[in-house]
Amino acid sequence: MSDIIAIIPARSGSKSVKSKNIKHLSGHPLIAYSIAAAKLSKKIDRVIFSTDSTEYAEIAKQYGAEVPFMRPDEYSTDKATDRGFLIHAMQWFKDNESYVPEYWVHLRPTTPLRDIKIIDNAIDEIMTDISSTSLRSGHKAPESPLKWFTKENNYFKSLVSGEDFNLPKESFEQVFIPDGYVDILKASYVMNNQMIHGSKMIGFESPFSTEIDSIEEFEYIQYQINKTDSKLLKYLNKVRKI
Repeated sequence: MSDIIAIIPARSGSKSVKSKNIKHLSGHPLIAYSIAAAKLSKKIDRVIFSTDSTEYAEIAKQYGAEVPFMRPDEYSTDKATDRGFLIHAMQWFKDNESYVPEYWVHLRPTTPLRDIKIIDNAIDEIMTDISSTSLRSGHKAPESPLKWFTKENNYFKSLVSGEDFNLPKESFEQVFIPDGYVDILKASYVMNNQMIHGSKMIGFESPFSTEIDSIEEFEYIQYQINKTDSKLLKYLNKVRKI
């Protein structure tokens, strides 16, 4: 039985960029890059694509992903949580394959450029730490948010006491910004709790990577692809010659 599943969620109806998940980068739809990363992994056994769109499903299949089910509308709104589509997928395995894989590697399509070795390192880390409830990636914040302000009645309000916001950044604990590089969930935890990450979430330090939520970010990712020797793009060009 396969115990490590990559799950790639992509709903239709993006508001920030129309049809964002299938918009092309170097001739391939955005979703294809996450599928490629999962297929090139040495640790991942199966690549499952979760979507509410038959169009997206057909494209995902062309790049090697399995689409064994369609995601219900209730888990596909812009307010739907990650837990919804995860529970739906896990329950499908329980009902149709009589088992539920334990490790679910969540790869968001909006973070298309990944190093496969880093994904495999994350899998190794969570499998080694048996007491963990999940793993979530994050990169170092350039400065502490405790140096920032809120605003009330036109006046800045500090998040710390006095004027500690003026302290050098070295005075503050290092903070990490969660990103979409790689998250890993455990089915044994998700299916028995209302949360998906839990209290023992491994903090996996990832490199900074641009996440796509605007046309400008698409253009920047395209620039990155053009100036690098992308293993993902090479793989995609073999799968779907353009």
